[in-house]
Amino acid sequence: MGAAGKDGTQTGTEVDGPGQDTVAQILARQEGIAGWRDELYKDLHRHPELGNQEDRTAAKAAGLLQEFGYEVHQKVGSTGVVGILRNGEGPTVLMRADMDALPVAEDTGLPYASKVTADDAGEEVPVAHACGHDVHVACLLGAARLLAESKSAWTGTFIALFQPAEELADGARRMIEGGLAGMIPKPDVALAQHVLAFPSGHLGTRPGAFLSSADSMRITVFGRGSHGSMPQLSVDPVLLAASIALRLQTVVSREVTPGVFAVLTIGRLSAGTKSNIISDRAVLELNIRTFDNDTRKLVLDAIRRIVSGECSAAGSPKHPDFELYDHYPLTTNDPGVTARVDKAFRSHFGKKATTLDRQSASEDFSEIADSLGIPYTYWGLGGIDPALYAKAEAAGTVSSDIPANHSPHFAPVITPTLQTGTAAIVVAALVWLKPNA
Repeated sequence: MGAAGKDGTQTGTEVDGPGQDTVAQILARQEGIAGWRDELYKDLHRHPELGNQEDRTAAKAAGLLQEFGYEVHQKVGSTGVVGILRNGEGPTVLMRADMDALPVAEDTGLPYASKVTADDAGEEVPVAHACGHDVHVACLLGAARLLAESKSAWTGTFIALFQPAEELADGARRMIEGGLAGMIPKPDVALAQHVLAFPSGHLGTRPGAFLSSADSMRITVFGRGSHGSMPQLSVDPVLLAASIALRLQTVVSREVTPGVFAVLTIGRLSAGTKSNIISDRAVLELNIRTFDNDTRKLVLDAIRRIVSGECSAAGSPKHPDFELYDHYPLTTNDPGVTARVDKAFRSHFGKKATTLDRQSASEDFSEIADSLGIPYTYWGLGGIDPALYAKAEAAGTVSSDIPANHSPHFAPVITPTLQTGTAAIVVAALVWLKPNA
């Protein structure tokens, strides 16, 4: 095994990219597993599970990995699954897929659409794979099977990691705290992918900052309750919250330097129980996305300053409460690793492999790689019907006609999304896994 260089590349033992004969040899088996993988995907899509509740999905992944000959660890953290395929001397590659779904009512009209409901913090909610994590699981299991069935073509170790609760921002942390590092040989590199709303069959990554950091903040502001007919006796928290909501819109437009990325979204504002009761408090829930720590600090400081100022101006009887939660770190792709994977993608996929723009979505995958002290790269995988996307692009209606992740209408097309996603894992892994001469 070669020693890891400072840029995350390996020195001394492996080639700059996967041998095309080796890639072709392994991917020649993909046609033979397509029917199995596609049915697996439909089954996963029909049976989504919320974060840290992925018992069925995890059991299915663990059972298949065992069938393929992997050493399997289950219930890592909460429902995490790790499969290890040791195949002689050589580098170790870790590939991660997230498993959890969202509390969203699916509206796709698909014959395999979800009708599942589940308990979410004491409330019964609809559940759907509205972010495509079922694609990730199916592709990784497909790639795990291909590599297991083609052991004569490569040497090294392949780790298939199925992570819970990415949508809750604690799945990676739970696996780390659950002893992940002691279960696996230290990887030389970590890889991950995510299906996104661009044409199926295409994929791409970029070096450096790729996915934004994210923070959620819950703010409780306090008023003085009263009868709706006696507003003069109250400090109305609804008006206070409304003023805050309007004023917060100036943070990005007037305090962040033009051209610097930042998003501040108020996703929830609630107060009161009845039309003729002035409540004594209101709750706002915010989401903040940034690409650097200085901007993150500026936005968070501005939120606290504005909220505190509005509360003072309204005569609030109590200081506001601020609670930060669901923090996602910045996903920063290692330049050396990304260059090697990008080269392999362009060699195999041709013009369908591109350099993507930075994405405002966020992830906790990097916590796994960082905790293990290894470089990583993360790429995007197209999931939208290419003809539908081209039509919307020509009409200038992509933003309105193409459903994005977390939409109840988000439904990646099976073909060629799963073929491309499975092949991408194999191609990227073989940059490190050594061809067997």
